[in-house]
Amino acid sequence: MKKIDIYTDGACSGNPGKGGWGAVLVYGKNEKELCGGSPETTNNRMELTAVIEALSALKEPCEVTLTTDSKYVCDAVNKGWVYSWKKNGWRKADKKPALNVDLWKKLLPLLETHKVEFNWVKGHNGHPYNERCDTLAVNYYLNSL
Repeated sequence: MKKIDIYTDGACSGNPGKGGWGAVLVYGKNEKELCGGSPETTNNRMELTAVIEALSALKEPCEVTLTTDSKYVCDAVNKGWVYSWKKNGWRKADKKPALNVDLWKKLLPLLETHKVEFNWVKGHNGHPYNERCDTLAVNYYLNSL
């Protein structure tokens, strides 16, 4: 399996509001930048979309180290919450409906295709790739929506 480093971020102007997402895929010395957005969304939806789009861009199963500043995404996967939500009919431990189910349903098959390790990094703290992803996300919603 190829080893890929992926960095992702989502941003929103208002929550909900205009939003964007950015991702940088790194394979050896090659880098690929992706971005997109939505005119009416939330920050968590953009964080999730960045991960989904980045993993969807891979043409074959890969070993991925994915770095994000989203505790929501990291904890949901690393702590197994998303798997419990699915098992419990997309309900959280407090019996309230899980949010962003449509996106989690897109992400789970990608996590079966690729071997993904999620790492959290503090946002807006000088991490070069996290800062680049944030710039991609913000520029998308500022200039494209």
